[in-house]
Amino acid sequence: MEKVDLIVNADYLITMEGDLEVIENGAVAVRGSDIVDAGAADDISSRFTAEKIIDGKDKVVFPGLINTHTHAPMVYFRGLADDLPLMEWLEKHIWPAESKWLTEEFVDDAVELACLEMLKSGVTTYADQYFYQGIAGTKVEKIGMRGVLGAGVIDFPSKYAQDADGYFSNAERVVEKFKHSELITPCISPHAIYTCGPDNYKRAGEFAEKHDIPFHTHLAETQFEVAECQKRFGKTPVEYFEDIGLLSERLFLAHCVWLTDNEIELLAKRKVGVAHCIESNLKLACGFAPVDKMLKAGVKVAFGTDGAASNNDLSILGEMSTAAKVHKAVSMDPTVLDSKTVMQMATKNGADIIGLGNITGSIKPGKKADLVIANLKAPHLLPMYDVYSHITYSMRPSDIQSVIINGKVIVENGTLTTMNENDILDKAMMWQDRIKE
Repeated sequence: MEKVDLIVNADYLITMEGDLEVIENGAVAVRGSDIVDAGAADDISSRFTAEKIIDGKDKVVFPGLINTHTHAPMVYFRGLADDLPLMEWLEKHIWPAESKWLTEEFVDDAVELACLEMLKSGVTTYADQYFYQGIAGTKVEKIGMRGVLGAGVIDFPSKYAQDADGYFSNAERVVEKFKHSELITPCISPHAIYTCGPDNYKRAGEFAEKHDIPFHTHLAETQFEVAECQKRFGKTPVEYFEDIGLLSERLFLAHCVWLTDNEIELLAKRKVGVAHCIESNLKLACGFAPVDKMLKAGVKVAFGTDGAASNNDLSILGEMSTAAKVHKAVSMDPTVLDSKTVMQMATKNGADIIGLGNITGSIKPGKKADLVIANLKAPHLLPMYDVYSHITYSMRPSDIQSVIINGKVIVENGTLTTMNENDILDKAMMWQDRIKE
């Protein structure tokens, strides 16, 4: 018998490999941070022994969900300004709040709440765009979550940096600090066409190439943004990025709501990934991204929540359910975004577009053990005929029982193991009182 550190059993095991078959009475063997094997529980138990064995009765195990676009510390602005158009929301509410409150202390505390919320809803990896990522990354490592942390770049001064050199110097420090981290991947993240000009975008592209890191930005979120791009550069946003040499496999774009057919073809040709943030797009009335068209063209599309200030939660399960239903209605086709496609977007596609496809996103020997264990014995999850359907249309964050990242149990029986949850919630309430003053 071969000794491993952990065996995770399940009534249903979803690996997101091969033909996406569900393995009934399955198991995963884990040694250190790695998956050693996955398959039928009888086979695993006949070949492996472990000190810790997790019971799988009434459980489903699947790869950790990937949130491919958020602004994690903005969780402290949840509900601060709602029911507004994007630019009014940004210019009159969010940017003034950031100008007043954004500090290292704010980010250090806020990222705890964001990670806690994501972990307890089955998210094991998130891709972020914000400031003070050196501070955030240290806290994310302590919590035990996986993060692709994008150092923000904008054209104008902020509390974080005074000019382009300041933003890129800060980004250099993030790269240096986390270049050997097991959990944190540095990323460069200019904000958007309407806050970054060609010089900073080109510089960001060169920075990403130099350091061999992902490149993340917003694109084509609103009609206003597209019109401004055409006015300033005579091209649509994706065509503009092609013109300045940014389209590549290391680039992943948030939103992409307003795309032409030619732009979709360009994204597919250049292997650019897209983070679909449907709930934020719905709430800000941005429109409906052409997800079905992108998928059919070969563009890898995954899910993002955007920040909690515009969503207002960080649940990928919620994004999955909303997207699957809304796109059926928009296309007038009930076969669009079926539950297996949605699950693939939330796991394997997500890992691929943020540059971690060889590490996470599916359950396969050699990959890191990023696993979610969800309870199926609940009124809204019975009876059980199709587990993919239940995860997409019926599962809630409260059904997530345990979360394993890099082989470590980070959430066990619904409770965070690496920090005190009450301390995190108390800090959030303290900040609430400060911001309300």
